[in-house]
Amino acid sequence: MSLFATKPLETIVAESKGEHSLKRTLTASQLVALGIGAIIGAGLFSLTGIAAAHHAGPAVTLSFVLAAFGCAFAGLCYSEFSTMIPIAGSAYTYSYATMGEFMAWIIGWDLVLEYAVGAATVAVSWSRYVVSLCHDFGIELPAEWVNSPFVQLPGGGSALINLPAIIVVAMMSTLLIVGIQESARVNTVIVFLKVTVVILFICFGWAYINKDNYVPYIPPNTGVSGQFGFSGVLRAAGVVFFAFIGFDAVSTAAQEAKNPQRDMPIGIIGSLVVCTILYVLFAHVLTGIVPYKLLDDAAPVAIAVDRTPYTWLKTAIKLAIIAGYTSVILVMLLGQSRVFYSMSRDGLLPKLFSDLHPKYRTPYKSNLLFMVFVALFAALAPIQIVGEMTSIGTLFAFVLVSAGILVMRKTHPNLPRPFKTPLVPLVPILGILANLALMFGLGWENWMRLFVWMALGFVVFFAYSRSHSNLGKVNAGLAASQGKPPAAH
Repeated sequence: MSLFATKPLETIVAESKGEHSLKRTLTASQLVALGIGAIIGAGLFSLTGIAAAHHAGPAVTLSFVLAAFGCAFAGLCYSEFSTMIPIAGSAYTYSYATMGEFMAWIIGWDLVLEYAVGAATVAVSWSRYVVSLCHDFGIELPAEWVNSPFVQLPGGGSALINLPAIIVVAMMSTLLIVGIQESARVNTVIVFLKVTVVILFICFGWAYINKDNYVPYIPPNTGVSGQFGFSGVLRAAGVVFFAFIGFDAVSTAAQEAKNPQRDMPIGIIGSLVVCTILYVLFAHVLTGIVPYKLLDDAAPVAIAVDRTPYTWLKTAIKLAIIAGYTSVILVMLLGQSRVFYSMSRDGLLPKLFSDLHPKYRTPYKSNLLFMVFVALFAALAPIQIVGEMTSIGTLFAFVLVSAGILVMRKTHPNLPRPFKTPLVPLVPILGILANLALMFGLGWENWMRLFVWMALGFVVFFAYSRSHSNLGKVNAGLAASQGKPPAAH
């Protein structure tokens, strides 16, 4: 079977059990609100300070603008990609039907990196805010048990393990196995809390800005690429890109938009513009209150809030961030397990990943496996490494999605498109170039980690997936019934 054999649309629709009949009820304003709720999350509260301290200084505000441009181009491409197939689904499903099994594998394997490592990143930051909140109540958690072994402690020596990060990953994985789902009301409350945190921090923190902290705005380069200067701003853009992960939730709602041709660009670009403005103001206040060199922490907002007299605001903000982080970890672990579930159902991974619990009807074996993987990663790895790994994985997925539009316009020119990416091929090409630039800005270490992960994926694909693929078996069966030799597999 060809590496680029596609999965028939009829099969995908049949497996979706009628998901293609979603009602078109969302307006442009609702799509903007959906995007804002999905975008504002862990990256803003955790990696902003680290990006400023290590790479961009106060110019981290410019890094947010650069990251937003990459998201905008990819988002327009993602919108078309998601509306070409009349069902709700992931990039893995879309690519399987349009670009073939091998590209579907690459995107699915890459999405697992994004979700799993992203959950680990958020868990590390969740741990830091819990430590800070406990400190406010006079409870001091042992530093050895709340940090990565690679973190040097103030008194000398190294930490042992990040125990709170393990606990939260185990709790969220258990919830997913049991099948407890967040209600729309709870989600709305958490989104409201996250947005409120950002606005309150900007409003109350503005009065405590020290303009001397902005000098120099772009610190001179140290002689090492990515350490301040313009290369540092670009490197920081790749790091804070993590803060924009989730914007594609707008494009996945394309089948529920009343007028996708008009409302999808408004929803995607509108939510990105609003969030970018909030992010720039947030970073401006953060680096204005605290000198950027002191922001090298997984909980930079806690450091800044501690420099204000608003005692009540400290507790409220930290509680809201912890609540928001908890839901983000849950959603990322859910997304990861569903990608592996879909790949297993298609025969590309062993059946255990799609085995359902006899009582809860959830892919519990997949949840258990990644509970261990994500928990260990969160417990041992420094937040900067896991955050940058998540960013490069997501940027790579956006490059593939942008390239996919160019391929699809050639291979499927007559496929109905409720939403069309404007100015093709210009916008997809800009999406590819912008996201590649952000990837290059992340440095060779992250490229090596990505190559290792993808190389591992290729080994799994050629050693197992090709010979066990359900699509390959179906095609071989059709060829046999017609008296033809099966295609090379």
